[in-house]
Amino acid sequence: MAVEKKATLVFDSGNNIELPILSGSLGEDVLDVRTLGSKGLFTYDPGYLSTASCESKITFIDGNQGILLHRGYPIAQLAKESTYLEVCYILLYGETPTPEEFATFKDIVTRHTMIHEQISRLFQGFRRDSHPMAVLCGVTGALAAFYHDSLDVNNERHREITAFRLLSKMPTVAAMCYKYSVGQPFVYPRNELSYAANFLHMMFSTPCEEYVVNPVVERAMDRILILHADHEQNASTSTVRTAGSSGANPFACIAAGIASLWGPAHGGANEACLKMLEEIGTVDRIPEFIEKAKNKDDPFRLMGFGHRVYKNHDPRATVMRESCHEVLKELNLSDELLDIAMELEHIALNDPYFIEKKLYPNVDFYSGIILKAIGIPTTMFTVIFAIARTIGWIAHWNEMYTDGIRIARPRQLYTGYTEREFHSQIPKKSDKA
Repeated sequence: MAVEKKATLVFDSGNNIELPILSGSLGEDVLDVRTLGSKGLFTYDPGYLSTASCESKITFIDGNQGILLHRGYPIAQLAKESTYLEVCYILLYGETPTPEEFATFKDIVTRHTMIHEQISRLFQGFRRDSHPMAVLCGVTGALAAFYHDSLDVNNERHREITAFRLLSKMPTVAAMCYKYSVGQPFVYPRNELSYAANFLHMMFSTPCEEYVVNPVVERAMDRILILHADHEQNASTSTVRTAGSSGANPFACIAAGIASLWGPAHGGANEACLKMLEEIGTVDRIPEFIEKAKNKDDPFRLMGFGHRVYKNHDPRATVMRESCHEVLKELNLSDELLDIAMELEHIALNDPYFIEKKLYPNVDFYSGIILKAIGIPTTMFTVIFAIARTIGWIAHWNEMYTDGIRIARPRQLYTGYTEREFHSQIPKKSDKA
């Protein structure tokens, strides 16, 4: 982080303030305002849209150019040439593993997929119709009550043990959330399967029928996990960092991230996309909804097109589109919603309006179609997002302790009452008498 330039805040009073400008290895320069507080000033930035809350070496995004790098590696290369567990290693440790390092890493993750048997009883405390994200959030936080032997956040080895536990057990807990929601018995993990295949097996196997994982579906699920593994300082990652800055245990921090991810403006995009397809209903109604989407006065919006961060194209969408078409071809499904989705994709990629506005299908559009095609209900979409993002949360949480932390304490622009005298209007007991 270089400090070569400076900026000067000029005030009418003449009491100007000089501030350093920091330059990272990539991205925009950053105005260092840390000293403003000592001078009686604070910046005002609702939503932190122009504020760097931390320094990080994990993920870089350039939304204008459509770039997403994990530890410097382009996301498209990782999705096509690696596996989710290899990406997990890269995010956590910063470098690609040697064959020996990866074998050890994979073995540890695989051997810790089981959860304490008592945890299964926690599920009985939830209503049978509870949303799986509500259950996932509660059970993840409760893991601290079962794995409390390594919760010293200042101990590097403890942090690593917790990272392995969360990474290993999250698919197991997530699959249990689904099984509980549909009234089926829990399925134990099978360590001979890959990370993605093991999750699919726990989701769809029953005592009556063994689920055979289709390799094309397995690879698509692995890519979904890779493409959602981390996304810089998004709402849920910032939540994990904020919770962690107080010294809270890692299970509580990840549960906080899950709660933030549950919000429809964050993790619910692919679920919203499927609901939109259901609203359209049939292929012949697509032109009607396309016109509604183009009408600025109409509240209808096409979900799964464009992206808040990526102003050019979503670099994850290209890879996800490839997997989407592979899955649909492999399964040879006949489904009205999937037909609507494919026609919408065709229009978006060829209609001048969509091309001009850069409203390309994004990763949520394609991942939602894949999940729908392989039989995963929409209530589980964000749960799968949470499985994938767990490694990103862990990496940022660990980096925060490695670099040294200060408890998060945002300031505010107060616009309430000034000081006033209190006079109670509630009668005292003695007044009634």
